[in-house]
Amino acid sequence: MSDSEPEPETQTFSADQLHAFCQDVFESFGVPQADADRAAEILVLSDLRGIESHGVARLRSYYSLLKAEKINPRPNIQIIREMPGTATVDGDNGLGLVVGPQANEIAMDKADQVGTGWVAVRNTNHYGIAGYYVLESLKRDQIGWSMTNTSVICAPMFGAERMLGTNPIAIAFPGKVNPPIVIDMATTPVAFGKIEMAQRKKTSIPAGWGIDKMGNVTTDPNAVVDGGALMPLGMGRETGGHKGYCLSSMVDLLCGPLSGGNWGPFTPAFTVGHTESSRRVGKGLGHFFGAMKIEAFIDLEEFKSQIDDWIQTFRATKPAPGTNGPLIPGDPEREAETVRRESGIPLILPVVADLQFIADDSGIELG
Repeated sequence: MSDSEPEPETQTFSADQLHAFCQDVFESFGVPQADADRAAEILVLSDLRGIESHGVARLRSYYSLLKAEKINPRPNIQIIREMPGTATVDGDNGLGLVVGPQANEIAMDKADQVGTGWVAVRNTNHYGIAGYYVLESLKRDQIGWSMTNTSVICAPMFGAERMLGTNPIAIAFPGKVNPPIVIDMATTPVAFGKIEMAQRKKTSIPAGWGIDKMGNVTTDPNAVVDGGALMPLGMGRETGGHKGYCLSSMVDLLCGPLSGGNWGPFTPAFTVGHTESSRRVGKGLGHFFGAMKIEAFIDLEEFKSQIDDWIQTFRATKPAPGTNGPLIPGDPEREAETVRRESGIPLILPVVADLQFIADDSGIELG
């Protein structure tokens, strides 16, 4: 946002308020209480950590899909192929916010048992922030991996139409005294939700985030939404966009072909009324989870001490002009969570309006 653009008006909610509302909404469709509680936890955590594009702003999409019976509220989640350190899971078209945590648990359990666990998931849906799952691995002193393919929105290198999703990836490393290193990133310059947030705020986007339907770089979020596309991370060839394209492709291939899920332009849309591909190459969206038991590689305390040393070494780097020095991956999200757990979560008014629509339509009090 430029200095000339005013800050959007917001309304503040407590994490408990939003959690209760989201949980009640999910339960109203028959999602079991424990699953609804977990799904609400993931959405609210996203807002707490300042990742508004994947928080309660997504609730209307979940609501619409559940109401249209396009998501199974009570899935029969099954392991369909398994070896000691690996598994493939079919999510029975359940909420990704329900399927994802269960599949991640399988990966973590396998890591505890045999050193590493890798789980591919098919027939699932949007699973929230990738970072949630690796934070769970940290609770077990594991290195966690999480990735998912998503609804198609990104153009490939030198392409002018949507062929890939934002395809995020997350990995986390536990420290001893210092907070953990948490890497959580889309393989596009931003998540598509940030384009939607710019639409709602009526602000421009930086050049290099997206292209219009003719393939031209645009700063208008409406042009990206109206037939345009996001660019790969790194944007153009000369600025490293081929690397973002390769990362996105890697996530797509691990989440789609490896699991039996859809890939590329054939992934289902996370919205009602969106034109769907006439072709399917698998079942639903795909996720991929990994968990590594550190003691399978090195002494746990030695590893954590090395992570602490890494963090302290990088924090001591000479700061660039006009900055406070280098960030450690996870710093901004951790700082946002500390503030927002105390002072509440600010939601822009268009998101509040979406929540109020759900409240009016469902009869569930927003609070």
